[in-house]
Amino acid sequence: MGKIAFLFSGQGAQYSGMGKDLYDNIEAVKKLYDSAEAKRPGTCMQCFDSDEETLKLTENTQPCMFLTDLACAKALGEHGIHADETAGFSLGEIAALAYAGVFSEEDGFELVCKRAEYMGECNRKYPGSMAAVLRTKPEVLAELCSEYGVYAVNYNCPGQTTVSGNVDKMDDFMARLKEEGIRYVKLPVSGSFHTPYMADASEGLKTAVETIDIKASDIPVYSNYTAEYYPGNASDIRRLICMQVSNSVRWEDTIRNMYRRGCDTFIECGPGQTLSGLVKKTLKDVNIYNVNSVESLKDTCGKLNI
Repeated sequence: MGKIAFLFSGQGAQYSGMGKDLYDNIEAVKKLYDSAEAKRPGTCMQCFDSDEETLKLTENTQPCMFLTDLACAKALGEHGIHADETAGFSLGEIAALAYAGVFSEEDGFELVCKRAEYMGECNRKYPGSMAAVLRTKPEVLAELCSEYGVYAVNYNCPGQTTVSGNVDKMDDFMARLKEEGIRYVKLPVSGSFHTPYMADASEGLKTAVETIDIKASDIPVYSNYTAEYYPGNASDIRRLICMQVSNSVRWEDTIRNMYRRGCDTFIECGPGQTLSGLVKKTLKDVNIYNVNSVESLKDTCGKLNI
């Protein structure tokens, strides 16, 4: 077996009850959630027993997803499974950086709470939405995006690109897709993420990241912005964290770069199986697993003969 890559899930994969059985059965996971609960009361309830609309709010989604992503990685660690390389999709990149020790879990949680706050403010100022567009030629999609004033932002895998923008423009854009017979899936998020509408959030994060201790990690972490390793320099790490929220996610390139560097086993850490599906559509002859519960943890460990 080659290298193991951990992939941390992003916003949109959340669901009520995520992480609950891991919390109930693994002490290290319980400690993670309880520490966050002390800093942000109500977080555990939002993860374990929240309604869909409450959990969909950016200010709630991001702290909850961060914890659940890390909880899944901790559960794997308890069974001796660790990453050789790691990446996270959008919000998941903050979990990947914390897992790799670029900053502490506590600082990562405080940072993600600030990130959610700033992005939530942008959502209210510039209401937006997002949709994954399927099986459309890049040049056709680019022309449509230009026509409707929306942005192609997340390059997920061959034949799938996420488009983001102002909510009214996105409604018109999706109506046009329907007319043209182009398949799309509207995402359960409440903002126009990874667009210029998030510029204020990027600016706000510049202050937030200056307050936390940043260090290089021995575990390579991929940047959404560059699809390459995060640099070892603290100032460059801070810069990329800030730029990430208002720029595109180059996910397909990230996965191909991981494979090129020897990763042939990909484990999605976090709710759902979205990233597992994207890897499957991008690469052949690789091992793909996901961990989001005790059952999926046991299944993954069994398949890895651990």
